[in-house]
Amino acid sequence: MIITKADGTQEPFRPEKLRASLRRAGATKHEVDAILRDIEQWLTEGVKTQAIYRKAFELLRQSDTPSAARYSLRRALFGLGPTGFPFEDFLAKLFETEGYTTKTRVTLKGKCTQHEIDVAGFTPAHSFVAEAKFHMRPGTKSDLQVVMYSYARFLDLQNAHICRQDTCGVNDFYVITNTKFTRTAMKYAECAGINLLSWNYPKHHSLHKRIEAAGLYPITALTTLSSRYKRALLETGVILCRDILRKPAVLQSAGVPFAKVDAVVAEAQLLYNSKNAP
Repeated sequence: MIITKADGTQEPFRPEKLRASLRRAGATKHEVDAILRDIEQWLTEGVKTQAIYRKAFELLRQSDTPSAARYSLRRALFGLGPTGFPFEDFLAKLFETEGYTTKTRVTLKGKCTQHEIDVAGFTPAHSFVAEAKFHMRPGTKSDLQVVMYSYARFLDLQNAHICRQDTCGVNDFYVITNTKFTRTAMKYAECAGINLLSWNYPKHHSLHKRIEAAGLYPITALTTLSSRYKRALLETGVILCRDILRKPAVLQSAGVPFAKVDAVVAEAQLLYNSKNAP
């Protein structure tokens, strides 16, 4: 059976890829086997991967486990828009779990001009600045031009400092996207010394793997919240499920009906516990 990927290319349906994705989300073997049986019976020639995802998610969300929300993680990142500011804030929180003090949307003076920086971070031993390239569509890739532009900015910022300490010089420049990079962009970045971070790149330290390791899940992964309430929460700076757990009152402040609050908190707790349990 031939399926259509997000970028328009086609390939044979590989059930093992869907199986691995569901297992990473924490679905049980029984759940995975049942979903694959249903998906294989439902498949039609040329069906889009987005449609397969939606079907698998509908089946998985019938479970009482947090697997459905975890499986929706990639699509949840697309919900951190349309401005992309919530995506920048999410990245800052991700780097904070790795020991960095972070800043978002700061202006740094380079040798030739000023630069608006999406995310900056520093530790006593290392510092970086990052350009966040947020895309609303999964088939959109960040290309060579993006990386070349970022390299020029990196060169101009060589003598800039993120904080007052001597250790806060700009050691590294990241370009981070919620989708993918083109092959030419990756090849150029490797040659120029620019760090790329996307959903599946680098292979062993990708954005996906770092989010999973940190146990950070955006509120856009929650299945008990409608898009309306997710947007309202994002506008008030509530980005993570753990933000809801720390202050459940933010739900009612965002207009979430009182009757739904307990269900939202319960799902956030399940999702948080699934990766942060002792």
